[in-house]
Amino acid sequence: MARDAKYRVSTFVAANFKLPFPIHPANKLVYSPMPNAPINSCLYKAKVMHHRMAPKNHRFHYHVFMFYLDLDEIDSLGKRLKFMSRNRFNLFNFRDRDHLQLPRENPDTSKNIRQHIVDYLQSNGVDIGNGRIMVLTNLCTLGYQFNPVSFYFCYDERGKPVCSIVEVCNTFREMKPYFLSADTQTGNRFKLNTGKYFYVSPFIDMDTNFDFDLHIPGEKLQVRIDDYDKGGKRFFISTLAGDRKPLTDSTLLLYFLSFPLITIKVITLIHWQALKLLLKKIPYHKKTDDMELQKEVYRPYT
Repeated sequence: MARDAKYRVSTFVAANFKLPFPIHPANKLVYSPMPNAPINSCLYKAKVMHHRMAPKNHRFHYHVFMFYLDLDEIDSLGKRLKFMSRNRFNLFNFRDRDHLQLPRENPDTSKNIRQHIVDYLQSNGVDIGNGRIMVLTNLCTLGYQFNPVSFYFCYDERGKPVCSIVEVCNTFREMKPYFLSADTQTGNRFKLNTGKYFYVSPFIDMDTNFDFDLHIPGEKLQVRIDDYDKGGKRFFISTLAGDRKPLTDSTLLLYFLSFPLITIKVITLIHWQALKLLLKKIPYHKKTDDMELQKEVYRPYT
């Protein structure tokens, strides 16, 4: 009788105080994530647009989808979803090694992505404690990964956004992070104009500037990265805009069929557009040119 009474009390507590885990009849707390519990992670169905205005006009767009993941949810997502995993082959696989790893010269591969991001934030004078970190990214698809850019949005323990990191990769698999501090935040967006110093495209000089304009993702996704030349003139516009979608097995399967081999599609489109630029006789810059302008590069190509 006493055991039943305890169970009724524990059930009432769980129901009325919205505990994210069931309570054992013996009145002991047992953590077991509910399969339908609310999550922060989601997907975005989006449109990418690139517009080069100089030295010749060139414009294109294509449709994609991206993952927006709470780094603390990745393991549990791998358990609740059939088509997503962590560091294990699947339709979609989040691999920690595909992202920022510190130290730059000799990365500690024993740490996961959250630990590395926290270390990077601390190196920039930011301590978020147990605050949430969200990443907008592509996942390894059927064993293949190419991720041109990932965006991290970092929150303090009160849930306030405090900074962002833009993780840019090139076709040589090199990586360079760009840090957007609290000083770059205005309302619901982070905005920073900074030197590129990275070999991203052979058709753009390395001594140009990136202009990041990142709206914190919500129901809508709105990201913009423009390029400015040495004279301060904008010559390249890129946008990423989309709508939030649920992260479920049914949506993953739908997008896998609708956007087949998304990471291969991205790298293929990059080379296809490069061919068009060559045919337009846009000036081409070799990677070995101006090596002194390629600074603080992670995973340097040798």
